[in-house]
Amino acid sequence: DATIALEAFKAGQYDLRRENSSKDWATGYASPALRQGLIKKDAIPNQLPSGMQGFGYNLRRPIFADPRLRQALAYAFDFEWSNKNLFYGAYTRTRSYFDNSELAATGLPEGLELTILEPFRGQIPEEVFTREYNPPRYDGSGNIRDGLRQALTLLKSAGWSFKGERLVNDKTAEPLRFEFLLDNPQFERIVLPFAKNLERLGITARVRPVDTAQYERRMQTFDFDMTVALFPQSLSPGNEQRDLFGSAAADQQGSRNILGIKNPVIDKLIDGLIRAPDRASLIAHVHALDRVLQYGYYVIPNYHSPAFWVAYWDKFRRPKIAPKYGLGFDTWWIDPQAEKAIATKQGETKP
Repeated sequence: DATIALEAFKAGQYDLRRENSSKDWATGYASPALRQGLIKKDAIPNQLPSGMQGFGYNLRRPIFADPRLRQALAYAFDFEWSNKNLFYGAYTRTRSYFDNSELAATGLPEGLELTILEPFRGQIPEEVFTREYNPPRYDGSGNIRDGLRQALTLLKSAGWSFKGERLVNDKTAEPLRFEFLLDNPQFERIVLPFAKNLERLGITARVRPVDTAQYERRMQTFDFDMTVALFPQSLSPGNEQRDLFGSAAADQQGSRNILGIKNPVIDKLIDGLIRAPDRASLIAHVHALDRVLQYGYYVIPNYHSPAFWVAYWDKFRRPKIAPKYGLGFDTWWIDPQAEKAIATKQGETKP
């Protein structure tokens, strides 16, 4: 039980704790020990790829076939408001499938990366070459009217318009509605504001939490409209990219290509990535893949933390230079004097 474990830590039953809850990190450690300086909280930066967590579309559903619609719906997610009001400002917005690492595509393509992408000009969005991708950004006030106006412009160009208070397809007159499938009820507080903003666009998004077994069954058979999709990444991407984003995996039930991506350019970029002869070539191929995934608008990017959140009793010391890719706890040591001081303050007797 996470709550009991946190209370045990504050009571001194164990010495170090990795935290992954922004709420607990912000408020859960309040205690006499923290006020007395016996417990320290450090956010230790790292350069591990964050991977991509986002609101993922099931591209097998006809309503999500048009990338303009997928791009438009991203304007309804107000990350800045959520970060301020739900996450205590603890998170960073994710913009790349390989964020927080040298593998993330930034700026404009150049050098080897541009050479890799050039043969696909005309097959991929021109923005890949002319504009760095970034998701919509707001000021945290909750006022997103300008963004919703941009969303409506995109939706109209994709063949959707208002009829009464509903957004309907110009050809079929069908309203735009879909189900957001969840297996973690705690995610409702994040998804519900997004659904509320979609409602302002005339879109109905029904949020449906289900038990883990049902969720797993439905994901393996691709029986969903939208869900929270997670694509973890390593520092050396390779064959697993085919299972995550390759066309062949899109029709294989139980595969990790839950989004149903079928893009021949992505297939070729993955093949090039796998065959990369050295690190520089690998990075260039990953950058190219990242850009094409970004401008496919396959997910609405969520957030990540670029640091390890670590709370510990203040008897440990650690090197001034931390590892880039790990916590490096095996390089920490115990300061005997600090350990004795903690024992004294706690009124404990140590052998």
